[in-house]
Amino acid sequence: MDTPSAMAELDDIIHQPLRLKIMAALNAMPANAGLEFSKLKKLTGATDGNLGAHIATLSKAGYVAVEKAFVGKKPQTTVIATATGRGAFARHVATLQEIIAGAGGGT
Repeated sequence: MDTPSAMAELDDIIHQPLRLKIMAALNAMPANAGLEFSKLKKLTGATDGNLGAHIATLSKAGYVAVEKAFVGKKPQTTVIATATGRGAFARHVATLQEIIAGAGGGT
């Protein structure tokens, strides 16, 4: 695949750096397992508001599910990559690998 067509196939929702970090972290988890908001915040270095906004974007796209619960009296938000989100992330990573390989940087 040539690089210009590969670039057109990058997922604009996932490609944003913070959303890419979120999806990478969630895809490292087993299917149907998620990460707590506080863990994602620590992994990404994002602020509460910024992380929340990007999770909302991913949720609106159907890439993540957000579960809210209370643990004792404290609210707990867990974010889980959906099957749609896992598929989109896999395609995004494959496209990046094709670009690298097309540039002669593949192994």
